[in-house]
Amino acid sequence: MEAEGTAATGRPLGSAERSSATGLQEMVEASGISPRLWRLYAQAWLVCLLFPILTLVQLRPPLLRLLPATAGLAIFVASYTRIMWRHPVHAQARDRWPARSAYLLLACLVALVLVLSLAYGSAFLWLLVGVSAMAGVLLPPRRAFVVVMVLTLLALGSGVALAGGLGATDWLHLIPLVLLVRGLGLDMAGVVRLVRALREVHGARGELARLAVVEERLRMARDLHDLLGHTLSIITLKSELAARLVEQDPSRAAAEMREVEQTARQTLREVRAAVAGYRQPTLKSELDGARQILEAAGIGYTIEQAQGTLPPVVDAALAWVVREAVTNVIRHSRATWCHIGIQVAPEHVFVEVTNNGLSGRRLPSRSSSTSTGLASLAERVAVHGGHLRAGPLPADDNSFRLCVELPIPNAGSIGSETRR
Repeated sequence: MEAEGTAATGRPLGSAERSSATGLQEMVEASGISPRLWRLYAQAWLVCLLFPILTLVQLRPPLLRLLPATAGLAIFVASYTRIMWRHPVHAQARDRWPARSAYLLLACLVALVLVLSLAYGSAFLWLLVGVSAMAGVLLPPRRAFVVVMVLTLLALGSGVALAGGLGATDWLHLIPLVLLVRGLGLDMAGVVRLVRALREVHGARGELARLAVVEERLRMARDLHDLLGHTLSIITLKSELAARLVEQDPSRAAAEMREVEQTARQTLREVRAAVAGYRQPTLKSELDGARQILEAAGIGYTIEQAQGTLPPVVDAALAWVVREAVTNVIRHSRATWCHIGIQVAPEHVFVEVTNNGLSGRRLPSRSSSTSTGLASLAERVAVHGGHLRAGPLPADDNSFRLCVELPIPNAGSIGSETRR
């Protein structure tokens, strides 16, 4: 697989090509089969060459008779390597072989195998194992199944015919051959089907992401239209009216302009509120930020985080709680550990942030920045119908705890993450 960012020719990739390469890489990882492992697996089946080669060594044909066999084996190896070298994901990404070309190649290889088998012995029928694998990769799954079954029957019939009948057939040699022709071909067809499913899943995921972006753009456009459409029309009309009245009735023109100013200020507040709604923090991002800042400060932490989807308003409120609480721990304490717990009850969610930062210092006064931050946070929590409590733990004067309770319609399961 070529390195991401460059094509096979060494030239830089464009954005579309980089996106395609990234998608291929993701599908290769999703398949669980690396390109190196695939090549090792595919080329390992060239072990079927061992039987024809041993036959040639035992027969010791003259040079003129050996050359056609060697050329036939070389053609088979080159065709097999050409088809099987690339990872199936890449084979799906490039243009498929036209059906006529695929069938023609398989027919030529089958004819080659039969000719070599008639000329040198039934050991060359083992090459049908590789032909069956190529059929599984080149053809759509249903057609591959049919072709593999035909190759299986062909291997069986040819083996019996070359042996001179059922009684003279070496079944211990023929049965493994037949099973491998059938099994490997169907395995390759299954791999191709898996790749097709991965491609469909990858495409569906990309389409869902695109639709989510489109939906968000439409929502933003709709909200901005609702906010600005009417008020901008009012501003335009009143501005035109004031321009006409500025000489005839200056006082009324001034009144109209004051209304324009008030409308503009109100619209500005509404736009800021809407933008703030789009920029609401999320609990996940704030917990990630808390981990990073606590680690940077050298403070050990324990996080018990509720899993599941919370309503956006509740999620944003919890994010503000975590942000303010962790900020207070960093700025106003000498804590060496911090515990953040988020628990979900049937109708409420509880957030608890505890630290041992009261050691050697007083509680924050009413006028301190900590108290001001907690007061603002309490107001924010109260807007959502919640309650905030903050103070030292009864059993440990060195520990400070902030508890927030918010109403929530749904509950989730609780997971935990610990770091010390």
